This record gives sequence, structure tokens and C-alpha cells, in this order.
Amino acid sequence: MSYVIGVDLGTSAVKTVLVDRSGKVVAEHSESYPLSQPKPGYSEQRPEDWVDKTIVSLRRLMEDNRINKGDVEGLSFSGQMHGLVLVDQNGNALRPAILWNDTRTTPQCRRIEETLQEKLLGIARNRALEGFTLPKILWVQEHEPEVLEQAALFLLPKDYVRYRLTGEYAMDYSDAAGTLLLDVAGKAWSQDILAAFDLPASLCPPLVESFDQCGTLLPAVAEQAGLLAETKVFAGGADNACGAIGAGILEEGQTMCSIGTSGVVLSYEERKSLDFEGKVHFFNHGEKDAYYIMGVTLAAGYSLTWFKDTFAPDVSFDELLSGIADIPAGSGGLLFTPYIVGERTPHPDSSIRGSFIGMDAGHSLTHFARSVLEGITFSLRESIDILRDSGKKIDKVISIGGGAKNETWLQMQADVFNAEIVKLESEQGPAMGAAMLAAYGCGWFPSLQECAQAFLRASRSYSPNPETAQQYEQLYKLYRSVYGATRELSEQLSPFRG
Repeated sequence: MSYVIGVDLGTSAVKTVLVDRSGKVVAEHSESYPLSQPKPGYSEQRPEDWVDKTIVSLRRLMEDNRINKGDVEGLSFSGQMHGLVLVDQNGNALRPAILWNDTRTTPQCRRIEETLQEKLLGIARNRALEGFTLPKILWVQEHEPEVLEQAALFLLPKDYVRYRLTGEYAMDYSDAAGTLLLDVAGKAWSQDILAAFDLPASLCPPLVESFDQCGTLLPAVAEQAGLLAETKVFAGGADNACGAIGAGILEEGQTMCSIGTSGVVLSYEERKSLDFEGKVHFFNHGEKDAYYIMGVTLAAGYSLTWFKDTFAPDVSFDELLSGIADIPAGSGGLLFTPYIVGERTPHPDSSIRGSFIGMDAGHSLTHFARSVLEGITFSLRESIDILRDSGKKIDKVISIGGGAKNETWLQMQADVFNAEIVKLESEQGPAMGAAMLAAYGCGWFPSLQECAQAFLRASRSYSPNPETAQQYEQLYKLYRSVYGATRELSEQLSPFRG
């Protein structure tokens, strides 16, 4: 029996999955690690925690399932994007990693925009947002110059872990695209952007494809992890790129909707000259010479979690959603906007805040719960519309994550998007994408597409109900008007938020 391992380095935990040649997930294991928020807006982690817990998770995966170490041919990674890890000449992390959800860098974002102006979108293809890596480097440059002076390289989270496992430095294109330092179309570090901020080119690691081999396990690491030293290690990719691979989004016309804490609409793209004016993200894919377009709802599943924890803390999610199928589309005239932590697509606005509009005495908890799901889905529809406006035909969407766990919500996505929604038989998201990169890298398949055909199977599809889709079309127009109507109110309320 032969296996590959997918390692998904998330924000709260690392997950490892063991996958056989048929694509079956034979075993999985997770290990959590802490998040540090030393000041408001700060979000940091110890890179050593990632390394330690990854090795523990690999060992537990092997030992608990009594896997012969010689049967594991390779492993690869999916990683949380954007996080800044600075290492010295000896590969030691110089400070805690500054994570994707750290928001301290607003002044640095404005500096990037003022310095580069139209060059930014022309080269990096994305706006300067607090989550990206370059603003974090500039923050260190301004506030901790002695740290940057000691830095030999910057790495992203999974790249640091892979370095510690193999001793080799590398960064794949899909993750590099989220740094604001990559010439996305040219697939090279941008000398123009580096020079604009007095950053040496030597700070940037070598660039590789997601399926390229980056060495084998160091002997000491292999022993700790319960694997052979000759186990092949592949570069891996950004979590969203790996999520796309794990959902089979590997050809033109394929689109997925992933609803986790945030919500993502992602579509495969080969046209590198497309210009979305920064309305959506445009990143390199894990597939060679391909790209993906991505719209983001910041508080997708988080809106539902917030609602449950705030208004129904003593019931489970299943109980909370148990009656929503009995509530008609539109939730009895109740409309929710999921802007509870600001918004990303199509409104990159950190000040906007959410709202319930249309509340009356006849509304129950179930009306509100359905309204939250509808608002999240309307927000994701805005990203779908941007893709359609670019000329993409979107008549089928793969749904993964929390939004694929409730049948009523899956049907709602079909009706709101006016597209067929497909649920996968076994959905492991980015971890499966990482495993597929390892399988392809090991030569199990001649292409990632053929790997996807072997590994991924649909379990059920949901077609739009024409009558309900028409109702949602009318409601969606109302939803889109709420942002403009509440933007100024949100600004005026911001001093009172504390």
C-alpha cells in the first residue's frame, strides 16, 4: 500500500491527512497551537509551535494508525497565507510571525499605495490590504529596524515549517502571490517594488512550483515524525490554492464556494491579462501557468457563529438551523448584511458594519437564523457577479466547508447564485489539495486533473428552483443597496465602538 500525506497549516491548528492511491482519506490528525494578540489589532504566533505540532501530528498519524513508514512516498503542504516569518542567516526566526488577520499595518498600506500608485495593480494585481505580507515587512522596517537588518530571508508559514523539516528554502508561486512582492503575470519577484521600499532582493526566497520537490526529510526530523528520511517533500501551496485543487478547480469554467470563518468564491483562470481593478484577488494557482480569481466575504461562517454565540448560546448549530427550511425565502422581510468585521469583496472597507433591516414583532429566532444565511450567500453572490461580468460562464459551483453541511443552505446557494451546486462525497479542503500535490509530485498521475478525477467524487447536486431564484433576484437588489445606505452611518458610529 502506498500513501501520501497532506499537511494543512491553519491559524488555530495543523491537520495531517493520510491518503491512499484511490484518494481515500485513511486517517487524519490535528494538533492545535495558541494565537497571541498582545495589543488590539495584533495577531501573532510562534513559528516553533507550528514546527513542533506538525511533527507531533505526523507522528500521531503514523503511530495511531499503525502505518508502515516505508509506505509513505511523499508529503506536501497547504498553509495560511500572508504571515510574515523573518529568519536570520542560520534560519532562526527573529520574532513572532505576524499573521494574515493582523490589522496593525493600515499606515503601511497607504504608504504602498502612495509610492506605487497604478504600478501596484499592474505588477502585484492586488490592492494593498492589511493582511498581505509587504505591509508587515514595512511595519518591521519602521518599528523594529534592527530585526529587519538581521533578516536573511522572509518566509511564509508553511515555507518555514517545510524549511525546518528539510533544510531547504523555497516559496511557491501561489503563496508568493499574496505577498504584494511578486510580479504575478511574470512569475518573478518584482525588482521595482523591492527597490521602491529599499528592500534587498536577497530577502526573497527561491520561487518554485507547488508540485516541485523541495528535498527530503532531515534524518532527525524523520525519526521524530515516524517517517523515513527519504520521504519526498513537495512545496505545496496557499490554503486557497490548495482548497481549489482539493475541490477539483483545475480547468477553465470551474468555480467553488468555500464557507468557513470567511467565505471565498474562487474560479480557475488562464487569462493573465484580465484587469479587475483590484475588486477581487488575482493570484497564481497551484497548477502550472494558471491563476485563480477570488472574492472574499470576511465574516461568512463567522457571522453565523457570532449570531449563535450571542443570541442562542445554549443550542447547537443543528438545532439553530433545524427550522429554516420552513421559513420562506426572504425570511419574512428580514435582511442581514454580514459586515460585522468590515468587508473585503466588493467593498474593501474596514469601517462598514453589519445590520438587520426589516425586523418586526412577528420574527422568531429561526427567521433571524435564515436571514443570516441569506445575507452571507448574497455577499458571496457579489463575487459571483464580478466573475460573470468578466465573461466567465458560471452555471455550476462546487460548495465546500460549513456551507456544504446543511441541505437547506446548499439549496439556498443554488437559488441565490442561480447555478447548480455540487457537494463532494469526501471533502477535506486544503489538506486534500496538499495530498494531491504530493501524489502528482510522486508520479502517481500524469496531471493534477487526472488526480482530481481519481480522488474526487460528487455526492449530490442542487439545481435552482426558478420561482425561488426569481424571489432572491429581487431580494438581492435590495441587499446590494444596503452598503451605500449604511456606509456613512457606520462611519459616524465608529467613535462609539470602543
